[in-house]
Amino acid sequence: MNVSFNTLLKLLLTVSFSIIYIIGIKAQNQQLVDSLLQIENKKNLPDTIRLEVLRELAFNERKPSLRLRYSEQLIDLAKELNNQLFIHRGFLQKGQTLRKIGDYTEAINSLFKALKAAEKANYQAGMGGAYAALADVYSVNNNHKNSALYYKKAIEILRQGQDSVTLATILLNAGDEYLNAKKLDSALLYFEESGKIFQEVEYLIGTAYNLGNMGMVHALKGEHQVAKNKMELATVILRDMGDFYPIAVYDLYIADIYKENNDLERAIEYAEHSLEVSKEHSLKEQIRDANLKLSELYDAKDDFQKAYFHQSQYLIYRDSINSEEKIREIADMRTEYEVNQRETEIELLKAEQKNQYIIFASMAIIIILLAIASFLYYRNSRRKQTLNLILKERKEEAEAQRDQLEAINETREKFLSIIAHDLMGPVNSFKGLSAIMKMSIEKQDKKDLLDIHQVLNKTINNMSNLLTNLLDWSVTQKGSVPYLPEKLYIHQLSAELIDLFFNTAENKKISLRSEITTDLAAWADENSVKTIFRNLVSNALKFTEDGGSIELSAEKKDGFIAIKVKDTGMGMAQEKIDMLLAENQFARSKGTKGEKGVGLGLQLVKEFTQMNKGKLEIESQIHRGTTFIVYLPDYSPLTTKGGI
Repeated sequence: MNVSFNTLLKLLLTVSFSIIYIIGIKAQNQQLVDSLLQIENKKNLPDTIRLEVLRELAFNERKPSLRLRYSEQLIDLAKELNNQLFIHRGFLQKGQTLRKIGDYTEAINSLFKALKAAEKANYQAGMGGAYAALADVYSVNNNHKNSALYYKKAIEILRQGQDSVTLATILLNAGDEYLNAKKLDSALLYFEESGKIFQEVEYLIGTAYNLGNMGMVHALKGEHQVAKNKMELATVILRDMGDFYPIAVYDLYIADIYKENNDLERAIEYAEHSLEVSKEHSLKEQIRDANLKLSELYDAKDDFQKAYFHQSQYLIYRDSINSEEKIREIADMRTEYEVNQRETEIELLKAEQKNQYIIFASMAIIIILLAIASFLYYRNSRRKQTLNLILKERKEEAEAQRDQLEAINETREKFLSIIAHDLMGPVNSFKGLSAIMKMSIEKQDKKDLLDIHQVLNKTINNMSNLLTNLLDWSVTQKGSVPYLPEKLYIHQLSAELIDLFFNTAENKKISLRSEITTDLAAWADENSVKTIFRNLVSNALKFTEDGGSIELSAEKKDGFIAIKVKDTGMGMAQEKIDMLLAENQFARSKGTKGEKGVGLGLQLVKEFTQMNKGKLEIESQIHRGTTFIVYLPDYSPLTTKGGI
């Protein structure tokens, strides 16, 4: 390419002042990189221009190895010139490139150096960018506490400036952090705010990332078609720009969508493409994830040889990325940075204390001179103190009332959730009766209609009793969930459950039976225990295929009554069981008929089991069923006297 030096210099300056707005296709055009290289090769190029050229080369080059080379050259030249601004930019670009290829230890090291240089240059936007880049690394390293901390610092700084595109980028990354934590609504809020900014300034690559990430949220929410459309559109834009890092991620999400639709061939096709792209561009994290996904897909296809191969590759890359030594190195680098920062703060504090000493000495002299005058104001000061005490007392009273109102409101919300969730059992029974009634009307079978009337009447009575108990409970207690333990016969509870869910089980041709003997009694609160087992039986019905079975049984064990709800349903993996048993975790899932749930029922099961001084265990195997075991205190004379 034959381009004059002046023309190339004008091109460089244009890029330098407009890079935020043309970071799309033009910023990743190989022609631009070639032009920049011609400028950089000039022998008598001024240092300030060479700094800008190296910065743009490091930013626009697509190959990680070349980006690292240009970043190192930029750092070396900036150090020679003692230019903290470009030292910051060099280390920032180097750290971001290292993160993309999976070298998190060196990425953290470079980014802390970028942050330190930005602080020396008092470059607020640079500090925000460094904080955001650190948050990105901690996020992919599953250190969500530090990731959230640094995203917060970055957003606080960038909201004060005028760089809307950088702010939108950080909001996008923060949304991605919430996406990883499965806080989907929060993730969407961040994506929507960043998407508006990207569209306003016509920032194409940001719009592409935003589309893809929103697609991932919709995929996790089960909105497959919307998710697939957004991610495929993002992939088209990013492929034209030569940005393959997010494409590898989106391919895996689309593979999951095809897997859920039982199209394993298409799922494998997308997962293989993700692996191919990741290997081509040395993306260790995506290589790891693609191998894991392929292992799962080939296992589902019963191709165990390939499944084993990809599982082995996954373990190799996982251990390479997440070794204990690297984790310790990352922690040590953060500690070193914070210690240095603390030492600086101590020096500033010493200087401040010295100034304060001078001020206090002067104040002491003034106080002595004004001592006589101060006596004249003594009575007025006393009055002010009295008034302050009165105001303080009133403020404390107001705060106490506020806390009380918040507690009452929280309890009210909890009761509303309980009522809404527990009504689902009878409502599902109505659905089953409705289907049977329609068939009987079509057949003009009056006898069946009379039978349905009897069952419907019984279901309505059960639902009425349920509403009465729940509403009386919420009205009379007002401030807390009641715990009124009594002698509770388990076989009576099981009989009520079978009556309550008979129609739902009949509609799915599920055998619902109880093997509980009449002699077993627990010492527990009746209302909360009924809520526990209504939810467990309801879940068992939801996840058991037509023609399956659900069995209730109980036995004495180590001072407890162990009550089991065993089904022949879909089963679950150990990871799902661990999540269900964790504190404050809600697991979103669908039943055999597409029934939706957010996990509130199992959360109630855990809380009410703990309230009744019991414990919960889960045993399950994929495609073989699940057993929930609830341990409640065995009834005995000692129980009523506080023996348990």
